Amino acid sequence: MDKSAIIGLVIPFIGTTLGSAMVYFMKDQLNKLLEKVLLGFAGGVMMAASVWSLLIPAMELSKDWGKLAFVPSVIGFSLGILMLLVIDQLVPHLHLEATTPEGRPSHLKKTTMMILAVTIHNFPEGMAVGVVFAATAAAHSVMSVSAAFALALGIAIQNFPEGAIISMPLRAEGVSKNKAFVMGTLSGIVEPIGGALVILLAHIMLPWIPYFLSFAAGAMVYVVVEELIPEASVGEHSNIATIGFAVGFALMMILDVALG
Repeated sequence: MDKSAIIGLVIPFIGTTLGSAMVYFMKDQLNKLLEKVLLGFAGGVMMAASVWSLLIPAMELSKDWGKLAFVPSVIGFSLGILMLLVIDQLVPHLHLEATTPEGRPSHLKKTTMMILAVTIHNFPEGMAVGVVFAATAAAHSVMSVSAAFALALGIAIQNFPEGAIISMPLRAEGVSKNKAFVMGTLSGIVEPIGGALVILLAHIMLPWIPYFLSFAAGAMVYVVVEELIPEASVGEHSNIATIGFAVGFALMMILDVALG
């Protein structure tokens, strides 16, 4: 694994760590309007990254298929959705503001299930960064190192509010600031792990890069539609979340085009 890939995998984790550190500088509870903005922003970044950084490159890598260049992307995208759907049904977790856990019944603590909810969708984000860096070695004409760094930076930016969104509620549940910070930070550790696994297996998966790119896109879109948008739309002032989504989408689009 080269130096640029290692740096790229660490960048999103730094975003989560810095966001989790907000527990030391903010009140015990996150302002509800700010929470909506941050959820919408994270959703916008992930949605734009799924399109510009993953699906479009996947179809460009499949151009030899001619008019059927969409086939690998559709297959990978569908499998990504299916994987998150299965995980969502099996792993016990508790979404922000929810009172009833999802997944299989368990006796896990509320704080543990809150962390699992975030960890579930952090893995495909890490995988997305890993597969893009793997793709740079397979197809320099389509995927550049700068484009891979653009995705890593975009994920890091949306991980910042995500870190705060997990550490602040933990603090509100009575967890100490230090423990809330550590737990919030650890919720993002699966990202570099997932990305590293993809890169280490790159020599095996090179012919399947378009499928893996779109697979990561499907998993991320599932998280946005199933989790982030519904959470951001609960209660009043959902238009604030929409503005956050638009800003996040535009920012990620700018990063991908300008740096890619």
